Amino acid sequence: MTLTFRTRRTIMVFVSLILMTFIINSSTSGQVKSAVTKKVIVTNFNLAVDALNKLEIKGRTPKTDYTRQQFGADWLVKNGCDTRNIILHRDLIDAVVDESCNVTSGTLNDPYTGKTIEFKRGSSTSSVVQIDHVVALSDAWQKGAQQWTQAQRIVLANDPLELLAVDGAANLEKSDGDAATWLPSNKSFRCEYVARQIAVKQKYKLWMTSAEHDAIALILTKCPNQLLPSP
Repeated sequence: MTLTFRTRRTIMVFVSLILMTFIINSSTSGQVKSAVTKKVIVTNFNLAVDALNKLEIKGRTPKTDYTRQQFGADWLVKNGCDTRNIILHRDLIDAVVDESCNVTSGTLNDPYTGKTIEFKRGSSTSSVVQIDHVVALSDAWQKGAQQWTQAQRIVLANDPLELLAVDGAANLEKSDGDAATWLPSNKSFRCEYVARQIAVKQKYKLWMTSAEHDAIALILTKCPNQLLPSP
């Protein structure tokens, strides 16, 4: 009798565990999945300085015919979310997203200034945090992208590798400058910043001017083991 009771109890526990697992899995799969995917960190073991030395160096072409529209009139939309909100969701801490996939609030540890910025969506507040093209689109236009199709330029303009959520004032100050004319005031971020510029130019086969190359090379002397960000 004792053996039979123990056996029954074991079977009941086992069945209960199976039922609980099924209920949990069903609940999870039934949840609405956000169109914004959290960033997956993948290590890139390529040294920034090695990639820099492989980039082509030549002069800047004229800015003739450049407009922002050459890279698309607006952000692309993916699964109901535009690129701006996808990047805000990636870069902000505790980002809150509404039913229309707009990031309505969150906290940005701004890489360009080192400041902490409380973001709140609104007509007079959204511009406090802007999405920067790390390689300015005008710079890309003058260093290779002028020869591309518009479709290719739109891909660059919406590539997460090329984009960072940053302090709006710092982004306006940067304008279309390259590393020879503008660097983040937050010196501790400069190595990562130029590494990202290298990664973008490597990926899209954009060239550098000699002044830009030399400015980046000087920064990397302080961080020779700096790796490229993952694409």
